[in-house]
Amino acid sequence: MTENKNKIIEMVEKMTVLELAELVEALKEKFGVTAAAPVAVAAAPAVAAAEAEKTTSTVVLHSAGQSKLQVIKVVKALLGVELKEAKEIVDAAPKDIKKNVPNEEAEKMKEQLEQAGAVVELK
Repeated sequence: MTENKNKIIEMVEKMTVLELAELVEALKEKFGVTAAAPVAVAAAPAVAAAEAEKTTSTVVLHSAGQSKLQVIKVVKALLGVELKEAKEIVDAAPKDIKKNVPNEEAEKMKEQLEQAGAVVELK
């Protein structure tokens, strides 16, 4: 570290908590800095990266709506299960129908289920 940095550190070590708080406020005013700005800037790339990486979704059936029989038929066709198992899945709503589905396929599943009257969400 440079000599100036060492001097500043020594001065800060000798300050009281009240003096440190006043120093922080003075620095904020002098340089126009707020504590929220660095946090927001740091969080934005992390959120963008998480959204960019998400290539799969989970299809969640919240309810069968008014046309339970139609929703059961669609679940049966989408999952390739027997009628009894499809009914059990629909009766257990809210329930994950299928996990880690490519986004495009998940959108198609959601559309088909909604056309049958179901309430569906992609996570």
